[in-house]
Amino acid sequence: MVQLPKVNELGFFEIRLESIGGLGANLAGKMLAEAGVVGAGMNGVSFSSYGSEKKGSAVKAHIRFCDMNTHIRDTTPVERPHVVGIFHESLAKTVNVTSGIYADSTVLINSNKSPEELKELLNMKAGTIAVIDATSIALKEKNRVNMAMLGALFRMCDFLDPDIMKEVIEKSLGKKYPQAVQSAITTFDRGFNEVKFLHFDLPAGESMPQYVRSDISALGYDTQPIGGVIINPGNSFLKNLSISRSGMLPTYDQESCINCAQCDTVCPDMCFVWEERIDKKGRSQMYLQGIDYQYCKGCLKCVEACPTSALASQREHEGYADSHTVHHQFDLITQS
Repeated sequence: MVQLPKVNELGFFEIRLESIGGLGANLAGKMLAEAGVVGAGMNGVSFSSYGSEKKGSAVKAHIRFCDMNTHIRDTTPVERPHVVGIFHESLAKTVNVTSGIYADSTVLINSNKSPEELKELLNMKAGTIAVIDATSIALKEKNRVNMAMLGALFRMCDFLDPDIMKEVIEKSLGKKYPQAVQSAITTFDRGFNEVKFLHFDLPAGESMPQYVRSDISALGYDTQPIGGVIINPGNSFLKNLSISRSGMLPTYDQESCINCAQCDTVCPDMCFVWEERIDKKGRSQMYLQGIDYQYCKGCLKCVEACPTSALASQREHEGYADSHTVHHQFDLITQS
């Protein structure tokens, strides 16, 4: 019988995957659970939670493992994970992806940043940070991020057999997508071999953040506004949609732009910023100033529609790694 490295008071080893729709976290969770049940002889369960079922929306996948003598009757979300898999580092901007972790939990992040940078980004006090540039691997191997993340997760969960996972991949993809099986296995192997780890001990005298259950509202009898007034009306002004990007974004070359507005016509989120000016003939004309990357989801429809070379696709971390850099560039454009 396979021995789990650590279990909670109910006898479960728990994994939570934090992702966005379109990156395959739901499928990854199902395949991970199947590999544990079939290959390691454990009891296991996998389920997901999400809002609107669309690309770019937040998704959580929950996996529980236990020995054959323990019955799984708990299908509540994983609140205290031993392992967290973060499929998109930008999720940390809007979601508390490390909530409920222990001082010895392992957090796997799809990123090209260093563990030290990610520790600061995630505001982690302690734990093991595992880093894999799953997006680069997926683009190189022409496959999906979830296969590289699965490879890294198997490296972290040494009670799982990677060979069983490859059989699960072939079984899951072989019938519908036989041409994708080999690239998926290659992507899985690269995730397994290229993940890097760094452990951070809890500083002396400090404790982990207090765990707060996500199903308990902060508003109650004593704390809700008088009369049930809505103090934070729904709007998208402060909504950061950059977490929806899957590694690519459009770049803008103002010198090549003819201000035809084809990009603005196809953009689903009105990311393009325009300014009205008077041209040389004294006529009013709209001029494109740049892209507001806070609302850009990386669909690249604008690149396809652009009749010139003004818009092109580029890897997000190659000069446009985080939204602060991009917004700074946009601020410079608008101030000029």
